[in-house]
Amino acid sequence: MIVIFDVEGVLVDGEFLPELAKLVGKQTEVTEITLRGIRGEIEWQEGLRQRMELLKGVDYGQCVAVANRLPLMKGALEMATELKKMDCIMVGVSGGFSLLTNRVKEELGLDHVFSNQLVFHDRKLIGYGLLVNANKTQIMTTAFGGMLDSSKTVAVVDGANDLELFNIADLKVAFNAQPVVRKRADLSIEEKDLRLIIGQVRRMLRD
Repeated sequence: MIVIFDVEGVLVDGEFLPELAKLVGKQTEVTEITLRGIRGEIEWQEGLRQRMELLKGVDYGQCVAVANRLPLMKGALEMATELKKMDCIMVGVSGGFSLLTNRVKEELGLDHVFSNQLVFHDRKLIGYGLLVNANKTQIMTTAFGGMLDSSKTVAVVDGANDLELFNIADLKVAFNAQPVVRKRADLSIEEKDLRLIIGQVRRMLRD
């Protein structure tokens, strides 16, 4: 079984760019753009461009500090341990950045993560390299190909920009999600506790 997670808001209890924006007095603007994207009110790639424009010039050390202090979601470690016992392939797919996702991959023992790259010059943020856009399904299909057809697949997401993943999922999980996501989900979890998906995955493996 392949279990696909969004990272920020699902595996991590928080959002990287809004936290970074607090350091430079741009929290209100960046948070509003982030929320508009999660709700599906703005095209995701345009929202990312707008947020990054506001954050240019931030110091590399500040970015690392924010990435390192964002907490894992409640129950994430226990969930990851149990899914490993079930021989699940765990994948993180994020429109966020590798400074955070690589740390999460290591701490949770994910098999794969796909995310974007911050670009620094003289330790100052100047831009970003885009690998993952709103079409996260494309990343999964090019990376895993026929494995998606031969394996049961679970997608655990929170925002409208993740909805493409539901197109390839046998079990669609909305985790503390926006209404547009809950409407399309098979299962909606309203509590911030990833342990609540363990039983669902176990039942799916038995069926």
